[in-house]
Formats: sequence, structure tokens, C-alpha cells
Amino acid sequence: MSAPHLDVEQVEAANTAFYEALEEGAFERLGELWLAPSDVGVDETYHDPADTGVISCVHPGWPVLTGRGEVLRSYALIMANTDYIQFFLTDTHVSVTGDTAVVTCTENILSGGPAPEEGDELGPLVGQLVVATNVFRRTPAGWKLWSHHGSPVLAETDEDDEEETPS
Repeated sequence: MSAPHLDVEQVEAANTAFYEALEEGAFERLGELWLAPSDVGVDETYHDPADTGVISCVHPGWPVLTGRGEVLRSYALIMANTDYIQFFLTDTHVSVTGDTAVVTCTENILSGGPAPEEGDELGPLVGQLVVATNVFRRTPAGWKLWSHHGSPVLAETDEDDEEETPS
């Protein structure tokens, strides 16, 4: 087993690689970062990959997705419909216990869709705040993403502040 500080560094690197693949639209690389049946010693010829080492994902506002097919299809849809996305991670915390690691963080997301009319420019940029939990599992090929759960953070408005202020 590796030294604890080395495990934390490797998990941080795997977490960073996940967000970089999303930002770059690198679907194949993204798929390689997720846990696969072969990573946990399952021969897909004889076993249903959904039965062992199931991966899961919850995007903000989406239902739970399970299995590589559903999870990777969701990222393909996101990448196909997002011209620009950038993640600024804050409040990142890594915890490693044995062969499992949990990363919690705040995703400060800046994204843009297609321009309203034909053109080279992006549509309006939108900011979003999401808290995320990423669970990784150690494999012979390194740390792989086992589960991702993102929940939106509801931002307070100025009106909310005014209602709480006593007259």
C-alpha cells in the first residue's frame, strides 16, 4: 500500500484529470477515468458489467444514473450541448481509506452554449455553483472514478437579505 500523502496526491490528480477532460470535451479520456468492470477483475464475457463495480452519477437536477452506458451517455450529451465549460474548484477535501477515496468540492462552473444565431461567438455565459462528491476506487491502473454526485447550491438573493433584516 502507498504512503497516505502519496494516495492523496494521486487522488487529487485523478480528480483534476476528470474536470480537465470535461473542460476539453475529451470523451474518450473521460471514459478511461471511470471505473470499468475489468478494473475490478470482472470478465465482461461472462458477467453483466452492471452487476459488479457499478458506477453512478447524479448531475444537478437529473435522476440517478447507474452503469457505464448511462453515465457515459450523459457526459456525451453534456459535451455535445455545451460549447464552453470551465470548472474552478474550491473547498476541495480528499479523504483516503484503504482502496476508496472521497473528494468533496465546490464546482464554480462557467459555461456557454451555442450563439443564438449563426456565428463564431458563444452564447451568453452562465455561472453555476455546485457541491460535488467524487468517490474513487484504487485499481491496478490507478484511481478510477466510481461515483459522482453534484447538487446545486441555491444562492441567496438581495431580496432574501432584505426580508431577514428587521425594520
